[in-house]
Amino acid sequence: MDEHKDRILKVCNESSKNTLMETLDIEYVDIGENFLIGKMPVSPKVHQPDGVLHGGATVALAESVGSMASYVFLDAQNFLVRGIEISANHIKGVKTGYVFAKATFIHKGRTTQLWDIRITDDEDNLISICKLSTIALPKK
Repeated sequence: MDEHKDRILKVCNESSKNTLMETLDIEYVDIGENFLIGKMPVSPKVHQPDGVLHGGATVALAESVGSMASYVFLDAQNFLVRGIEISANHIKGVKTGYVFAKATFIHKGRTTQLWDIRITDDEDNLISICKLSTIALPKK
């Protein structure tokens, strides 16, 4: 099973080459039966001017992990996945270390999906709660 997990994570990480995910140093680090976890370093590259993690970078992490989870848990051979709405509530600031995004299904429909994405820091403090709606569109 670990070999299967490692293979999926490798594919996820390789798909990030030359994308926003690579720019933000987002890495997919764990997967289970109903979740995907990604992490992002908190450095000046993702700070707002006062030195804390920018909410936009947090949302980019959440949407990246949620959308990738849709690809993993849906039929990516026959469908394209697109985010259609995201919301975020920022709870706590963070200046250094890593933030982790764990995406889990709230609703797994054939066409639309709803994800709960919890952003935590190195000490498992809750940083943000995000909800992402995705749509699976047939490939033509």
